[in-house]
Amino acid sequence: MKILVIKESRNAENRVALTPQVAQQLLKVGHEIMVESGSGYASNFDDEAYKKAGCTIVSKSDGLQSCDILVKVNAPEESEISMLKPGAATISYLYGTLNPELVQKLNTAKLSAFSMDAIPRISRAQNMDALSSQANLAGYKAVILGAAHLGKIFPLLMTAAGTVTPARVLIYGAGVAGLQAIATAKRLGAIVEVSDVRPETKEQVESLGGKFIEVKTEETAKVEGGYAKEVSAEYLAKQKEAVNKSLFQADLVITTALVMGRKAPVLITEDQVKQMKLGAVIVDMAVEQGGNCELSELDKIVSKNGVNIIGQSNLPSTLPQNASELYAKNIQNLLNHLATKDAFKWEMEEEITKGTLFCHAGNILKS
Repeated sequence: MKILVIKESRNAENRVALTPQVAQQLLKVGHEIMVESGSGYASNFDDEAYKKAGCTIVSKSDGLQSCDILVKVNAPEESEISMLKPGAATISYLYGTLNPELVQKLNTAKLSAFSMDAIPRISRAQNMDALSSQANLAGYKAVILGAAHLGKIFPLLMTAAGTVTPARVLIYGAGVAGLQAIATAKRLGAIVEVSDVRPETKEQVESLGGKFIEVKTEETAKVEGGYAKEVSAEYLAKQKEAVNKSLFQADLVITTALVMGRKAPVLITEDQVKQMKLGAVIVDMAVEQGGNCELSELDKIVSKNGVNIIGQSNLPSTLPQNASELYAKNIQNLLNHLATKDAFKWEMEEEITKGTLFCHAGNILKS
């Protein structure tokens, strides 16, 4: 099949959907790969690298009109949808349940749309799970970003002039991003404490050297598809009480808490920020979904009561080479599962197909 890679148009998006190495592997199994000129440049992959891999460099319009599959990081734009031929497929992030209008446009154009953010959290789909591969990098970068804005070092340092005590890091959420943040902060020498609504994450936190902050309550968070669902206001109040001591002592706070299909829960209020240490830093990884900190601002660093609050979106894009390499492998593994070199299998009741396919043959399949 003819697979097209185009340059991402989202502001500050540096990733590319396929790297030359993965493209070469797809070519070996019989696919044809077309690449819009300049698609991989921001990820350190130039056109020459794609040519050496065996890809054909094309204009965006020519590629869109002739491809069987469009692979992207971000969702196709309306202008791109209009140029694709009926029956073509798209593979990208869609967040289809939050963007029903986009799904409707794809369906109206008679396209089949697969969503990389809807990969089921099952063992045989782990190598396709783009949310996890990108969150892993984001958790690492959040710690590095926080360290760069912190006015002290992370590790214990004993010198002739005196001892420098280690930094204290508090992490909200022990999912993929949170666990990588724990590991990174520990490698840098910090004291790390962690809060999560799922008590079963305690063992993972402690295995990485973090201290798990327990909330004394009989309520436990429900988990759906690998993600925590919303918990009660009473639970959040108890969590706030349990975490406050650590929050007010922390030098760096990283928040990762998301609820699938909902606005991110507010875990740090303005009043709590007022009680934090002067010079403390908050990195709000949930800022695109509304933010875990009440004072976070999208793509801004703001100072409130002497606390620096970092609301940078799309952290994986700040590590574009690694992020593209991992995302491309996720795409490759999904493609190998869904299709042969000649056509899609269209196994409509198969779990991965059913989970990722939002529309097909003029029908909307998920909402």
